[in-house]
Amino acid sequence: MFSSTDPLPIAIYGSEIKVKGRGVGLWNTDYHGTLVAAGAEPVFLEPNHGGESWGEVLDNVYGVVACGFEHHTPGKLGDIESLCLWCRSHRFPLLTIDNALLAMNSAFGGLNYTDLPRELPEALQHRHPPEHGLRHAINVTPGTLMCKIYGEGEIVVNSEHRQAIQRVAKGFAATAVALDNVIEAVEHTNDNWFCVGVQWQPASPSASGLDIQVFRALIDAARAKVTTPQSSRKLAMAG
Repeated sequence: MFSSTDPLPIAIYGSEIKVKGRGVGLWNTDYHGTLVAAGAEPVFLEPNHGGESWGEVLDNVYGVVACGFEHHTPGKLGDIESLCLWCRSHRFPLLTIDNALLAMNSAFGGLNYTDLPRELPEALQHRHPPEHGLRHAINVTPGTLMCKIYGEGEIVVNSEHRQAIQRVAKGFAATAVALDNVIEAVEHTNDNWFCVGVQWQPASPSASGLDIQVFRALIDAARAKVTTPQSSRKLAMAG
């Protein structure tokens, strides 16, 4: 069993951030550095897991960050979709980022824009100079988990994307939208499963100090599930 102070093993499925830096100056900005700063032990997963079940792949970790791949292919996106479906079946804490958010929405029956400027020409240009990096304002929905993580009202995030959620999948709710109402974050509506997706990049050099909170929320949810001996957990997750 883990104590309340042990770094909790959290899996990362996707590409590490190539651009390095100190960001707000408190921790190294990439998935490894941000998760360590948030209190986790990062475990990177290989893109192809050799036919193993997700239960086998995720053995000995307690939550997963699906962040997509730098060069995403239909096969890799399909792999993320199957990961999301497994996580829902096993109530396994999940955070999806950028393209992985869109794959999750698709996995559960939602609909995505594939070319936002063409399909929704009234959408604003998603950049906000002169902020460092590519940033724009979003509004967080009151009374949501996202509101508990980031606070209520308007925040600024580093979100630049050509794709976006068009229709939210059943069982999920939009929890943050840009000023043009383009969806920027979702969460599952069942309190028994921590599942949050964000369109922005909370571990990149242009992230804000507040962004680490979304990783801490995942870790807290994972830690809350560490209530059974490892042998019992392995048996429960064998599917």
